[in-house]
Amino acid sequence: MLDIRFCRALQVMMRLAIAAEEGSEVRSSTQFAEELSTNPSLVRKLLVPLHNEGLVICTKGRGGGARLGRPAEEITLADIYRCAVGDKPLWARSPDGEHVCMVAARTGEYFAELTAEAENAVLASLANRTLADSVREIQALDAQPTPG
Repeated sequence: MLDIRFCRALQVMMRLAIAAEEGSEVRSSTQFAEELSTNPSLVRKLLVPLHNEGLVICTKGRGGGARLGRPAEEITLADIYRCAVGDKPLWARSPDGEHVCMVAARTGEYFAELTAEAENAVLASLANRTLADSVREIQALDAQPTPG
């Protein structure tokens, strides 16, 4: 099963960036849940690590909600990815079996190195894009006519 936490966290962060541009900075978990067709509890779970890292500021109570913790230009997609995924590896390796041959004996070690290399490439790519860049790209896509 594919992990969608990064995608959902990125959607939340882009909505916060757009809300900041529109002058309505604070968004509630209920608002996010309606926009993302999910439930407020999931949104709150997504917000916790983003809040812990200072990417969002959350306030409780009536009129509370989440807003960006710093300007969208200062938040990279790598920042959001790390918060959403934590230390979960990009790919899970299969458990080690009997070491009856070279492949069985060394695949785990090889796969760990391959995964680390791929994760570093993903993080390097995400570090080159800011949240503000992503919002501009989404806005450009939205301005294109829909096919069909």
